Amino acid sequence: MITTCLLKTDGQLVFDSALEETKAADTVWYWVDFFNPDEDEAKMLKSFFHFHPLAVEDCLDNQSGRPKLDFYENHAFFLVHSLDQRTLEGKEAGVFMNKEMIVTVHQQPINEINETLEGLIENERLRQGPTAILHRLIDRLVDEYFPLVYEVEDALNSMDEELDTNSRSNIIDRLFDIRHDMSKLRRTIIPMRDLLYRLLNSTRLEYIEDRHIYFGDIHDHLMKLVEMLESYREFSSDVRDSYLSVNSDKMNNIMMTLTVITTIFMPLTFIAGIYGMNFDNMPELHTSYGYFAVLAVMGVIAVGMFLLFVKAGWLQLGRKKKRRLK
Repeated sequence: MITTCLLKTDGQLVFDSALEETKAADTVWYWVDFFNPDEDEAKMLKSFFHFHPLAVEDCLDNQSGRPKLDFYENHAFFLVHSLDQRTLEGKEAGVFMNKEMIVTVHQQPINEINETLEGLIENERLRQGPTAILHRLIDRLVDEYFPLVYEVEDALNSMDEELDTNSRSNIIDRLFDIRHDMSKLRRTIIPMRDLLYRLLNSTRLEYIEDRHIYFGDIHDHLMKLVEMLESYREFSSDVRDSYLSVNSDKMNNIMMTLTVITTIFMPLTFIAGIYGMNFDNMPELHTSYGYFAVLAVMGVIAVGMFLLFVKAGWLQLGRKKKRRLK
């Protein structure tokens, strides 16, 4: 589907006109939006607009990857991402632009493009041209990143509270899910930051100089998002390491307890093994109080070893009370 918007020399906005109208002498600038173009519509990107084949391939290939900025002879090409609020996957939109036109191409519906198109009717600033439209579009895309990053923060905070209440049954699974979500966000936000950096420092986009400060504000927002994600990543690593350390400490205590119990029973098993042999010439077998004497010796050995291990600190009979700050 193709949507067109033209600004005429008399200040009138014209929607859904024929593509040929974009070449009319009274057209100041135009915006053409291609949504899920079919084969014939896709061919117009080369035959009618004469865009570079590599850029056309990038915007029609839904797996082309990272947001980026490329420069061609008569236009610049932006590949930007809108984030799906449910899956956090990037929805790609290709933007061809020069000072007289802007052409957007996307396979999936992108709310930010629709909102910008609708804003042309009421917002006089957007009528200033393609640069204002590009700024509004990227600004809306970046604004939608913030709620997703804040959701990561909320998830980490709730996990930290669960650690305090000793509810650790599924903490690792949730933690890795959150880190996976952060990786998805970083795959879009960091390249978008780099895209804005190139835009701000390029000498080939002289027609955006009057809105340079506005694009700089978007870059600042992206820098903030990247810093937030990096801090959350470090925090999640600390939570993971704390969880693994606690589990490792608990496992070490369990293994030490089992080792102590096994060590105590080793001499007792040795004594029982000796007197379990079926030899006739064993004087102790016929002693009246031999059975009770052996039991007493085994008891003394067990208690003595138990007390020795407790004194050595290998067994903890009770947990120490945690010191609470007043």
